[in-house]
Formats: sequence, structure tokens, C-alpha cells
Amino acid sequence: EADGKAFITMATKADPIHIFAIEVEGKAVGGIGIHPQSDIMKKNAELGYWLGEPYWGKGIITRAIRQMVDFAFKTYDITRVYARPYGTNIGSQKVLEKNGFKLEARIEKNIFKNGEFLDELIYAIRK
Repeated sequence: EADGKAFITMATKADPIHIFAIEVEGKAVGGIGIHPQSDIMKKNAELGYWLGEPYWGKGIITRAIRQMVDFAFKTYDITRVYARPYGTNIGSQKVLEKNGFKLEARIEKNIFKNGEFLDELIYAIRK
């Protein structure tokens, strides 16, 4: 629940806002959003997503990412969509790779969360 609230707070600050609920049997179980970048990064968009743990491993986020990437490339004048999972989030890395994303960079100990430093990974897919 806390992750969901944090995602909504972050996403509603983004401009333009393109965030969608991930719904299963009429219940919101996650969220996914795309944030087109500006200035020298204007040909890029950042992908963000989360899914409630009871729904992991069912292919739900795999489908949602595929749909969001298609939406982003059709809607915006962009050539690249990227995501920044934590180095410890193996599930997120695998789902990005399933969707054709490639690991572009690992920034060591770039994130400080819950009292520890984590690596930040940058995965991207190009049009």
C-alpha cells in the first residue's frame, strides 16, 4: 500500500501525466506510467510501474509494460523508453528484458533506501 501511495504521489507531479491503473477483476492492483522528458532528453520517456505482491509472477506487469511502450511510441515523438530499477530488483529486470529492454548502465550505490545504498540500473528499448 505504501509503495502504491508513493507511486501515485510521484506520478501526479509529472507533467504531462499519463498514469494508468493496472486492474484485475475490477480491482486496482498496480499502476504504470510514462513521463516524456524535455529539452535535450525530449526524444526519451521514463517508464515507471508497480504491482501488488499477490499479483507477481502472473504475467500481468509483462503485458502492462508491452502495452505502455506501444502507447508511448504511438503517442509521443520519442525514440527511446527507459526504466530505472534497483539492482536488487531481479523481477523487474527480468520483466524489462522479456519486453526487449536492454541494460544500458549500472550506477553503483546511487540510491539510498531504507538505510542502505543500492545500485541503480538503466534499461531501455528503442523504436
